[in-house]
Formats: sequence, structure tokens, C-alpha cells
Amino acid sequence: MKEKLENRSQWASNIGFILAASGSAVGLGNIWKFPGKVAAYGGGAFILCYILIVALVGFPVMLAELSLGRATQKNAVGAFRKLNRRWTFAGCIGIVTLFVILSYYTVVGGWVLKYIWVYLTGADFGGGATQYQDYFMNFVSSPIEPLILGVIFLLVCIYVIVRGVSEGIERVSKFLMPCLFVLLIAIVIQSVTLPGAVEGVKYLFTVRPGTVNGDTLVGALGQAFFSLSVGMGIMITYGSYVPKKENLAKSAGVICAVDTMVAILAALAIVPVVFVTLGADSLGQGGGVAFMALPDVFGRMPGGVVFGCLFFMLLFLAALTSAISIMESCVAFLTEEFHLTRLKATILLTLPMLVLSAGYSLSQSSARGINLPWFDFHEGLQMLPMNAVMEKFTDNLMIPLGALFFCLFVGWVWGSKNAVREIENNGEHPFPVKKFGHFLCVFWHLWSSL
Repeated sequence: MKEKLENRSQWASNIGFILAASGSAVGLGNIWKFPGKVAAYGGGAFILCYILIVALVGFPVMLAELSLGRATQKNAVGAFRKLNRRWTFAGCIGIVTLFVILSYYTVVGGWVLKYIWVYLTGADFGGGATQYQDYFMNFVSSPIEPLILGVIFLLVCIYVIVRGVSEGIERVSKFLMPCLFVLLIAIVIQSVTLPGAVEGVKYLFTVRPGTVNGDTLVGALGQAFFSLSVGMGIMITYGSYVPKKENLAKSAGVICAVDTMVAILAALAIVPVVFVTLGADSLGQGGGVAFMALPDVFGRMPGGVVFGCLFFMLLFLAALTSAISIMESCVAFLTEEFHLTRLKATILLTLPMLVLSAGYSLSQSSARGINLPWFDFHEGLQMLPMNAVMEKFTDNLMIPLGALFFCLFVGWVWGSKNAVREIENNGEHPFPVKKFGHFLCVFWHLWSSL
């Protein structure tokens, strides 16, 4: 029986799709994780490796996800099941991953709201040499306030999702993404014009031969996959809303370029000013950069209050656009697989997720003792805080696993020829590098299998 797809939601315009998909890719990882990794892996060497990996690995994998979504007109689970029922589990991996990520993304979104409020109201961070660290630790250890702010962040996401694809996600993305770029460029200009910032810029773009090694490549690979939102099913869902007339290869190229540009601009906004104020060692990886190191930097700068407010507004936009894409992928799964309305699906998703979010938030305080077992090949079985286990579960296990199964499926089950046929849309949009793309797909499968 031929499926009826005429009522399938679609993007109203290609620019709307590109902005929404770019918003998914441009997230918290670009704004604080990328600058930290640039510093950790030696500046220009990491940027060079990152750009090459995005072009040679990230782009073909994203394009394959988009083509799978558009070919099947299904969510991540439905797409795999439609083409081969035995591979339905691969889509389920993506949905579970996204559910867990969203549960702690909302908590971090609440942290960002707190800091926006602090800078807007001129609240005092306290005093002493560790004032910013103490303020952050006291806040996240609070049992109530982070949860309330996380719920507020989640409600914003819910409002957008319930309105639908074109009226909700696309319309909001058309407004938020330009705002994000304006804020980011304003911060970059202020950062690179500070006295002494030129040394930080040199550090950022100088390629030191000794820093180009296997660790740098692995770090760039992990950052590229996390940043581009591939391997989790988001781009399958977003691809399913793309009309056949649109050029998928061109769109994927623009999304990768926008994501990379934002990451480099974020590094320009953060690395030089932290480099000259606190030193490169202060650029750790994780939330500490945004919530402890950077407020310290802003506190030492002329006009630091304005700078800080702009930065956390930027961080909020990045978090929101990514959270919306994650929630949409989960809601699309529920609406299509269980025939629920968008509102019912969103409520069904939100209720259990709030429990997981509460666990992530409450486990920030070691006094509460919310610990879970985690097995590491190097460290063995450990008892770790719930927040650490949740992040390791997604970053170290589920995302790499999902990416591996997706690539194996496209390369050897569905077949790269079918993917190329969908990309070209029966010759309407010739894909001149399809042979090269097939080689990259096979190479990535073999590399991932090691």
C-alpha cells in the first residue's frame, strides 16, 4: 500500500531549513567546548584538523543522514524500520541518546538563565579569590533554584515545538540565528580589540608541528561529531521535512560551513581575552569555562558587565536552538510511531525527563550522594555522580555507537548508491563528488570498526 505523505510537515523555505539545522549544530559545544579544546590541543593544529574532519567526514555523514530522512519521510526510528526492520534498534539508540542529552541540556539552559539575570540586575558574585567558583558551586548545589530555571528553559522549548515545524521551529530559527550571529560578532570585535589580545589570536591560529598528533585528531573528530549533531538522528528527522526539490548537498555544505564558522568565531571571542587575562591554562574543558573562568575575565575587563551579559545571551540562544532540535526529534518519534498529537507527545516526553533532569541537577552536590556505577576500560567499575554518568553515557558510549551503526547501515545495508540517488533526486541535482563520497563512507566504516 502506498503511503500517504501529503500531510507530512515540511520546511516552508530552504533558508528556514538551513537556519534550523544550523541552530541544531550550533550549540553549547561550539561556544564553550570548542574554545577549550583549541587551547588544550595547541591552537591552530586543532583548528586545522577540525576543518579537515568536518569536510572529509562530517559533511558526508550529515549528507547521508539528511538523504535517509528525506527518502523515508520518517523519524529516526521509522526511517531504519522502513528500510530494514532488523536495524530499527539503530534508530532507538539515537532516541535514547537524545532523551538523556535533553534532560541535562535543560538544566544547563537554566544555569545560563541565572547568569543572564545576574548580569542584567548587577547582582554581586561575592568576594575573595575564588568568588566565581564559589558562586557557581553554591548555585548548582541548590536543590530548588536550578530546577525551576531549568523548567523555564524547557517551557520555552515546548512552546516552540507544539507550534510545529514551519510555524514554530522554522520561524523561531529565522529570528534566533541572526541574533546569535550579531551577538557573537559583537563579542569578537570587543575581544580582539582589547590590549594584548593579538597574542591570544596568534596562539589561536599558529600551527605548531609538535601538536599535530593522534590525540589532536581524536579530539577534533569527537568535537566535530558532537558539534554537527550527527550520529543521533536529528538530521534524519530534519531531513524528512525537506522537500524533494531542494539541493541536499548544497544545504549540508552550508550547514557545515556555518557551524565551523561559529566555532572559530567563538574561539576568537573567548581564547584571546582569557589568554591575556588568566592564561591559556584557564581554558579547561566543560562548564567551568563559561560559569567560572569567563565571569572572572569579565570582572577584570572594562565594560565587563556588558560583555558578560552579551556572552550569556549568546550562550542561551545556542542552547535553545540545539534543545529545540533535540526535542523535535523525540516528539517526531512519538507522534509518528504512537499516533499522538504534538501536545500529548511533548507532555509524555517531558514528565519522565523532568525526573532525570532533577537527578542530574541534584547530583551536582556531593553531599546528596546521587552516585551510579560506571565501567571504564581504563579505570574499571567506578561509582560516579549521576551527572558525570549521564554525560559519559551519551558522549563516550551512545553517540559513537549510534554513529557507527548509522554509517554501517548507509554504507552496506541501504547502500551508498541509494543515498546518492536521493541526494541527486533523479539527476535534478548532480552530485559531482559522489565517488569520493562513497570512498569516504567506506573508509569511515572500516576506521570505526577498529
